[in-house]
Amino acid sequence: MLTDTPTVTQLSQVISQAAAPAFLLGALAAFIAVLISRLNRIIDRTIFLNGIPDNDAARSRLKADLPRLVRRATMLNRAVFWAVVGSILISILIVVAFVTAFFHLRHEHGVAVLFIVSLGAFTTSLVDFAREVRIALSEYDHHG
Repeated sequence: MLTDTPTVTQLSQVISQAAAPAFLLGALAAFIAVLISRLNRIIDRTIFLNGIPDNDAARSRLKADLPRLVRRATMLNRAVFWAVVGSILISILIVVAFVTAFFHLRHEHGVAVLFIVSLGAFTTSLVDFAREVRIALSEYDHHG
């Protein structure tokens, strides 16, 4: 059993230092919700287009949009993956901050590395999202 637990001052300092990562975690959660919503729309559109019979001359031309939808879904899937990786790293960062404070260990370098790597994952997710949006807006989206 530990006899030297952190003081209230030490814990409040860790809590204040964990505020920025906690806000980033909330932003990532909202961002993931947006990505999944867009992915669901693409899936619904793909299901609709695949349901068009080949002998329906008036609407079968809409199936030409399927490869673009697949590219968009792939990019969104990657964006979701990297956003989740960033969220996991931020969660680990917060846990590490509290555990190291509890054991009176230096954690600045480890937390900094986790924060940088999580921001890198978030940036990668944003790049994939930007590429998907660019594809979505690059061509006229046909609706059936």
